[in-house]
Amino acid sequence: MSLTGKKFPNITVDAIDYLGDYLSINIFEEATQKGKKVLLFWYPKDFTFVCPTELHAFQEALPEFEKRNTVVIGASCDTNEVHFAWLNTTKDNGGIEGVTYPILADTNRNLSRVLGILEGEEKESEEFGYLFEGSNVTFRATYLIDEDGKVFHESVNDMPVGRNVKEYLRLIDAYAHVQKFGEVCPANWEEGKDAMHATRDGVASYLASQVSLS
Repeated sequence: MSLTGKKFPNITVDAIDYLGDYLSINIFEEATQKGKKVLLFWYPKDFTFVCPTELHAFQEALPEFEKRNTVVIGASCDTNEVHFAWLNTTKDNGGIEGVTYPILADTNRNLSRVLGILEGEEKESEEFGYLFEGSNVTFRATYLIDEDGKVFHESVNDMPVGRNVKEYLRLIDAYAHVQKFGEVCPANWEEGKDAMHATRDGVASYLASQVSLS
């Protein structure tokens, strides 16, 4: 079920920061009470392969997200203790030392189950009732949430496919433009390019300007 255009689930989840402090984070409240946008990205497991490249990529872009009044939060179903061990493992050993944003520890899978991003499903067994078949870890799901707690973007990658962090910066820029000016952003829009009015005349004028540039 898609959450785009809807409020993000009001669920509190355990988390940890790079100092080892145990936290409780509610993504909906993080947005609405602090008046910030939130980028929440899920990854399958700590101490794996594509995952550390993504966590470092989000860390490198953190100043750009902060410029856009956006909080970055990572998430998986690993425990706080495993997160902290990974946070204290150096890059040359496959670790995420240097990552400073908080990481959710959705060990009970309450939030990831509601979001529908777990790999696998429950299947009935004659002997044991319902058993989970699959890895029961999350796909690479990403959510952008606005200051009112509404999801304005969601995407889910299969586990082998890493994300393009720059695309999320572009999406935040586009949504901020819509919020500020009331215009809509056409295909391939980037900061500084023309947007358009959501009318027949608006799209006609925009398309005509693109023809003149080609």
